[in-house]
Amino acid sequence: MLEKRGPAIILAISIVVPIVVLILMYLPERYNFLNLDAGTLPLFHAVLNGATALLLLAGITFIKSGKKEKHRAVMTSAFVISAVFLVSYVISKISNDPTPYPEDAPLRGLYLFILISHIVLSGIILPLVLYTMYFAWNKKFAKHRKIARWTFPIWLYVAVTGVAVYLFMQPYY
Repeated sequence: MLEKRGPAIILAISIVVPIVVLILMYLPERYNFLNLDAGTLPLFHAVLNGATALLLLAGITFIKSGKKEKHRAVMTSAFVISAVFLVSYVISKISNDPTPYPEDAPLRGLYLFILISHIVLSGIILPLVLYTMYFAWNKKFAKHRKIARWTFPIWLYVAVTGVAVYLFMQPYY
């Protein structure tokens, strides 16, 4: 039954999650219910993104060397870590006002390019990851391989640029 409902669930998640994040970004009031300093969650997010990137690289190495079980394990771990990131990111948007990047910063153009590409691809990667995992879980490996060729580089880019955005912003938290 889940196999038949999977695409509808993926579509719903892929629409609802970005809308919720956008709504939370524009909340008139923040609710720091975990009582965390503003810089705590961004560091946690950078660690999660870095770990995801390393797991993705391990995953592609394992699959290219025919180690399917190890590939499955690290890719599932990357998925779980990304899910933890997503929940934590939502908590961060509820808890803290956005921190602006200084308008006179010398690397502002580079930062904005990385940030904008990261945000756009973050919206695209959610359904790609969900479909890639869905095809693997349902043993539709031809479809899994076909979509994974797109999912992998975009997911890796989003994870690496997530760390880069943190490094750019770190002095301002």
